[in-house]
Amino acid sequence: MRECAFLPLTRDAARVCQDAAQGEARGRATVVRHRAEEVEAAAALCWTALLAGCEAGGRWELGPRLRRLSEATSQYAGTRWWFREGAVHRRRVASAQSRIEDAIADGDGQEFAAAFVGYDHAMASAVVCAQSVTPGVRPPTSVE
Repeated sequence: MRECAFLPLTRDAARVCQDAAQGEARGRATVVRHRAEEVEAAAALCWTALLAGCEAGGRWELGPRLRRLSEATSQYAGTRWWFREGAVHRRRVASAQSRIEDAIADGDGQEFAAAFVGYDHAMASAVVCAQSVTPGVRPPTSVE
């Protein structure tokens, strides 16, 4: 049986950014990747609890982990970018995160899954766009 992947785009984007970064930027990109992995694990526990219709503790651990991933992304991108040029990405991430938290509160597994698709896209977009303005990051090389 295959495991569910809740953040495939975000994990890949963080890995690419980590590989392209040097110095402090590499460390910040590594934190983003680790936080994404933590969200992935918490999402799997939450998803299981939602499908089982129970109030298991894992159901409520996801919200704080989502916030830590957003914080790590903000630090990777730089606060200035996150609140100025990246504000559209920040708002998309926050909106998708709110939808996930609402789905958890409602016990709605279908909405949870749909909200995670939007969250993954929003977070991956933020990470990739931040890469272009993060000091210490080499631009990605083209594949021919």
